Amino acid sequence: MLAELGLDFTIDAAQADERVTPGERPADFVLRVARDKAAIVAGRHPGAWTLAADTAVVLEGEILGKPADPPEARRMLARLAGRRHEVWTGFCLTRTSPRSPEQIHSQAVKTEVRFSPLTPAMIDAYVRTGDPLDKAGAYGIQSLAGFMVETISGSYSNVVGLPLSEVIARLLALDLIAPAAA
Repeated sequence: MLAELGLDFTIDAAQADERVTPGERPADFVLRVARDKAAIVAGRHPGAWTLAADTAVVLEGEILGKPADPPEARRMLARLAGRRHEVWTGFCLTRTSPRSPEQIHSQAVKTEVRFSPLTPAMIDAYVRTGDPLDKAGAYGIQSLAGFMVETISGSYSNVVGLPLSEVIARLLALDLIAPAAA
């Protein structure tokens, strides 16, 4: 999404602990993981701005992680079928520098999604594609799972994994980007 906007950046993936701690609320969870990822990458690039994000699918207050295998993906999708759930994404912009204090800007964004009713055959067909195995809640709205989504209230890009409007607003406020001259 950032590349489509013409922004220049480098990708440097970070592995952070994505286990939910007991009693952790969805907003707190995604913010913690995003901040942890940002801190890891910022430590490798002192002085540079780092953007990290993490997304969680939440059904009735329960954070659904990434399914471990196809049977777990089927169970998650069956639970989501015909129901409303929340998608939370936390993002963190940070910069560390030996000459200035650390700067951290983070925010959590929520979008509500309602799935269409799904038959077991529809769920099986989708799971057989392998698409749900590396995605929170066992689906990616931007890929094959788009057919499952009946309605969305809030940011589409948030469900994809980066609340673009909020991120761009923060980048503009920090004077890290500027609109292109006409």
